[in-house]
Amino acid sequence: MIKRDCFSVISFFVFYYNFAFVWFNNMRAVIQRVKKANVAINNQCHAKIQRGLLIFIGIESGDDFKDIEWLTDKIVKLRVFNDDKGVMNRSINEVGGQCLVVSQFTLHASTKKGNRPSYIKAAQPDIAIPIYNQFIKELETKMQNEVFTGVFGADMQVSLINDGPVTIIIDTKKKE
Repeated sequence: MIKRDCFSVISFFVFYYNFAFVWFNNMRAVIQRVKKANVAINNQCHAKIQRGLLIFIGIESGDDFKDIEWLTDKIVKLRVFNDDKGVMNRSINEVGGQCLVVSQFTLHASTKKGNRPSYIKAAQPDIAIPIYNQFIKELETKMQNEVFTGVFGADMQVSLINDGPVTIIIDTKKKE
């Protein structure tokens, strides 16, 4: 009887871990409408854009390529630019805007315990880099203008002039 109960408890935790690993992982994007933005590495400008979107992307352990198409579609179709009446009713392609994509593992920080954030949920580079690169490729196919990027894993300094401010947070698992 004890062995069976112990086995049941272990089975539950294995199931829960696998369920959580599959269903609760998500890519996060923080999207800011900007008048201009740039990213510098070692105090040298690496990339810069004018009017457009600055996209911080965080990839979590367990993420895969399946959410990239949905996320890039959502970003390109977001109506966050003003029309002639001043209403946010136009997408980035409709206004001829540019995108700057910056990887940011800290989007998956947990502050549940203590005061030092934990980044355990952030994907390791061997998993995150291919997903990040595919995200950029997919975004490039949907954008009318060039997509600019930071360097994955680099210590970057990002400067921007927010427009609005308009900041949108998208979570791929919540689909919002």
